Order: sequence, then structure tokens, then C-alpha cells
Amino acid sequence: MLNDFLILMKSEMIITVIIFLLLFLKIGKGMNNGSLLSLIQVLLLLNFIAGFFCNKTGTLFGDMFSTTPLIAFQKNILNLGVYLISLVCAGWLRKSEHLPEFFILMLSALLGLFLLISSGNLLIFFLALELSTIPIAAMANFDLSKKVSSEAAMKMILSSAFSSGILLFGISLIYGATGTISFGDLSQHLDGSPLQILAFVFLFTAFAFKLSIVPFHLWTADVYEGSPIAATAFLSVISKGAIAFIFISALYKVFQPMEDLWYKMIVVLAIATMVIGNLFALRQQNIKRFLAFSSIAQVGFILVGISSNDVNGLSSVIYFVLIYTFSNLAAFGVASAITDQTGKENIDDYKGLYKTNPFLGWIMALALFSLAGIPPTAGFFGKLFLLTAGANQGNYWFIIIAGLNMVISLYYYLRVIRAIFMDKNENPIEKIKLNVSVKLGMIICGAGIVLVGLLSWIYDYILSLI
Repeated sequence: MLNDFLILMKSEMIITVIIFLLLFLKIGKGMNNGSLLSLIQVLLLLNFIAGFFCNKTGTLFGDMFSTTPLIAFQKNILNLGVYLISLVCAGWLRKSEHLPEFFILMLSALLGLFLLISSGNLLIFFLALELSTIPIAAMANFDLSKKVSSEAAMKMILSSAFSSGILLFGISLIYGATGTISFGDLSQHLDGSPLQILAFVFLFTAFAFKLSIVPFHLWTADVYEGSPIAATAFLSVISKGAIAFIFISALYKVFQPMEDLWYKMIVVLAIATMVIGNLFALRQQNIKRFLAFSSIAQVGFILVGISSNDVNGLSSVIYFVLIYTFSNLAAFGVASAITDQTGKENIDDYKGLYKTNPFLGWIMALALFSLAGIPPTAGFFGKLFLLTAGANQGNYWFIIIAGLNMVISLYYYLRVIRAIFMDKNENPIEKIKLNVSVKLGMIICGAGIVLVGLLSWIYDYILSLI
């Protein structure tokens, strides 16, 4: 029994051990930031490697917790993302006065996301969601000397509280209408009654808040802009990736009897999310707000893949989240390096970046090409699979609109690339000194952007897990 517990909850146990280790180091004599960050990076790398071993199928606590090799792979994508954040944001992290506290918060949020993905009923789902949300709000407020950081945390808390209230109300209605909160039993009790539809709409709305689906996206840009880039990267990549995983699982398994309803909702919201995200991204000057609206548009494409309601939809979403992890963290890594050493965050400041920092210029270009879906980057294959999966429903107008939004997105992504490579700047960004960790993280992200798309066995491996 103990062996089963340790194996099935392997990911959660490792994260818990790292959290306690950081607590003991904080209480003790402590270490300088450079040594502590190096230790944390090694631990996160070992955690990522451990994610490939001893992955079994099983349940615990009366089916409240469940895991499969596919769930273990999803968690390991998040492990990879956290490890990359510790690398690409090393410049800011080394200067932080509260480095162990930041990683304790980040890993606590990651632990909540792990429990969220493995949740087997709505109770553990809600508790895990709160465990992941509260530390993120504290991370958003980590730049204590900046007023915008406190504002970001406040907006994060208020929006999270609102979405949690909606989620709790939806859970109460679900329980009242079906008499159960177990994911395994819910689908058998869903008959499409008005009360059940209302409850589902509330639950869907809570997911929409967390994923920044239009019109529930209004908090996103302000929180991204005010938070430290390490927190913004976690919120943009790790949190959204985990919510996408549990969202597609809930729709495909739990709310499958309501497919006609949620398919129509997804089509409408996906179009709105892509259009609004793209239109607002066109006019952004701050790089973090730019990436915020870019991420909103990317969520619209994820919804296209989810709409397929088949194996191709599930595999394409997981594959795209992996690609999105490399692409977005590469972009945030470049933004972090520049902001950390120069304080510049506007896109106009990036003019002429290639002349003084060719390495950063190429990494940012690779990231934006991938986010735009330009071949031969992995982003092209990711969006191709999402659109192909969405086309399985035969709604070709939906796919055409999504394709047109890809064309629109080319403009604002290429606008940044033009500024980096072609525009002149009388006061260009000086030569940025990158430490080994930052450069390693960017190289890994760049390699991932290229290789994940070209190595077809990665997608085949995801299909085999399903």
C-alpha cells in the first residue's frame, strides 16, 4: 500500500520534499543566491528526469486522486516549464532578496496544479485550484518596491475570488442536480436538465477565467504587466497549460453527454478569443502586455483543438502546450534579460537589438515565428494539428476563421521581428551580459522550438500514451 502511494503520488511527493528542503535552508544559516539558485536548478532538473520513470495507472483516496502515464507526462511538461523558468529568469532571481520564498510559492502552486490534473472529484478539484491560485497572487506581488506589482496581485486576487465563487456555486448546483461530485459518476447522471445546464455554464465560466478566454480575460494584461517576469512566465505557461489539461479532460470524460452544448460554446468563444486577442495585440507597446494578448489568442487556437472531442484533439492540445512552453518561455527569457539589465520593456526599445545582441535577437525571432505558426518551427506543426483536429467536426467555417486569425497574428509578430532586425535605433540596447544559466535556458528553448516539430516521434509518443 505504501509503495503504491509513493509511486502514484511520485510527482507530488518530490515537489513536497523540495519545498520542505527550501524551508529548512531558509530557517538555517542560508546560502547566497547564486549557490541556492544552482541547487534549485539541479533539483528541478532531477525532478524532470524522475518524471519519466515509474509511471503507473492507479487511484487513491477512494478515487479522489488518479494518475496514468498520460497524466504523468502532462505533469512532466509542467516540470520542464518550471525548470526552464529557473534558467531563463536566473538574472532576476539571483538579485531577489527572497529567492527561497519565491520558489516555495512557485512549487506550492505547481503542487496544486498537479493535484488539479489528478483530481477525481469536484472537492479535490476546488481545493487544488485554490492551492495553485493563492501562491501565484503572492508571486505577482514579489516586486515589493513597485506599485504596479501590488496592483497586479490585487487584480489577480479579486478575479480569482470571483471565479472561485462562480465555481463553488456551479459545484453546489451540480451536486444538487446529480447527487454526486465524483468525476467517475457525474457523466452517468447528466441528462441535460435546465439546472444541470446552468451548473455547467458556471463551471465553464470558472475555467474561462483561468484560461483568459474572452470575455473573461480582462485581468490578464494588467497582471502580466505588473508581475515580475518569472511570475508572468509561470502564469502564462505553467498555469494555463495545467488548466488546459484538466479542462479538456473534464469536457471529454465528465461532460461528454453535454457535447452539443459545450461544442457551440467553444466555437463562439474560440472565435471571440482569437479575434480580440489578435486585435489588442496589434496595438501593444509594452512587451509583457504584448505577450499577454498573444497568449489570449493562443488559447483561442487551443479551443479549436478541444472542439474536436476525439483522440486527435487531446493529443494536439498536449503537443501544442509542449511547443507553447518552449516558445513562450524563450520570449519571456529574452524580455527578462533585457528588462533586468536595462529596465526597458517597450517594443520600440527592441529596435536594432540584433546589431548589439544577435543571440537574443535570434532567440526572440525563433520564439515569435513559432508563436505565429511559421514553418519549419514547431509552432507551425502545433497549430496545424490543432486546426486538423478541429476540422474533424466538419465545421469548416470555424477552421477558415481560425486560419484567417493566424494571418492577422503574423502582422504583430513580424512587427517585433522587424524592429529587432531592420529598424534603426539611435539609442540601441547595449550588449547584454548573459550568465550561463540564462544562455543554457534559451538554447534549450530554441532547440525545443526547432526539434519538437521535426521529430515526429514526439507526437506519436503522446498518441501512444492516450
